[in-house]
Amino acid sequence: MRAATSDAIRQEAARLFPGGVNSPVRAYRAVGGEPPIIDRGRAGHVWDADGREYVDWVGAFGPLILGHAHPAVVAALEGAIARGGPFGATTEAEVRLGCLITEAMPAVERLRFVSSGTEAAMSALRVARAATGRDLVLKFEGGYHGHSDSLLAKAGSGLATLGLPASAGVPAAVASTTVLARYNDLDSTSAQLEAHRGQVAAIIVEPVAANVGVVPPEPGFLAGLRELAGAHGALLVFDEVITGFRVGRGGAQTLYAVTPDLTLLGKVVGGGLPVGVYGGRAELLDLVAPAGPVYQAGTLSGHPLAMAAGEATLNQLDDALYGRLEQLGAALERGLAPAGRVARVGSLLTLYASGEAEFAALHRRLRDRGVLIPPSQYEAWFVSAAHTDEDVELTLEAARA
Repeated sequence: MRAATSDAIRQEAARLFPGGVNSPVRAYRAVGGEPPIIDRGRAGHVWDADGREYVDWVGAFGPLILGHAHPAVVAALEGAIARGGPFGATTEAEVRLGCLITEAMPAVERLRFVSSGTEAAMSALRVARAATGRDLVLKFEGGYHGHSDSLLAKAGSGLATLGLPASAGVPAAVASTTVLARYNDLDSTSAQLEAHRGQVAAIIVEPVAANVGVVPPEPGFLAGLRELAGAHGALLVFDEVITGFRVGRGGAQTLYAVTPDLTLLGKVVGGGLPVGVYGGRAELLDLVAPAGPVYQAGTLSGHPLAMAAGEATLNQLDDALYGRLEQLGAALERGLAPAGRVARVGSLLTLYASGEAEFAALHRRLRDRGVLIPPSQYEAWFVSAAHTDEDVELTLEAARA
């Protein structure tokens, strides 16, 4: 039987899991103190194992655009689990969710469901290499595209939070297939493409960098990548695992009017359950087995529960909901400005304090006053449609304290 207190659960977790956690940022190394043990969530709030309530701006790091335990999602999951599965066969639920995605993102003509964003990125780049006959991939410093070996070079919030330049255990030969450029710097991108002319299969980018804190693309940057990719015969891959259905129903590619060759999705698309998607032009996806020679498979791909939660979530995302998210995000941005620099795109924002010690102090102050934010200033805050004006005001009062 599970122990009742946070301390007891935390001690048992430390015995079972590396660092006591199942994902590094959860260890709270950057902000100090013991990490919370969360027991339940509803709407925009969570409760820890000791019964303490918090306004939750972590939002599972992105999927919960409707908040915790949204009635439509709960009902969809109850119906799906009662029907059994997974089945190891195609279901109508996969088709329905696939249609919702392709209708929202015209660049995604065909797609494949997988179980994580890491898996989606790894698979999409395999397709890009097969399509171009090239081995190299260009990514941007700080861009995080999952933890597959070749993509961990200078990769995102987790490594930045822990002070790690890369990961142990990655073979040098694998790491050498990735070349790095600077985000929002077309000159550095062009220089790398010229230095490796005819060798780069794909440019992979978060259209809104969100794993080094939120960094919006400068005007012309994404369009410039589109032009450079075309000129050098490389595919342009948008990693919209975070931004897809978050910054708008059509994702960042619609928001900034730039069409990628391949798109990665996750988070919101699964409504809080494990999911990943890679998709793009039909002729590229038709390279994937059994239609083509690129092998990729997954026992739990298209899992009925993830499909049900994703469909229920996407069906709620209308103009009124995005308007509400914009209103809440703008109120947070204005109110947090005195505490540091705030970068925001829609319901995605980051508060940059003046230093790591200052951020850690702010994090502890907010937590003491019943507000949970991500335990790293390199992570984004996620606004949900379930948050209220009162949640915003409580947060701002805590930040001003």
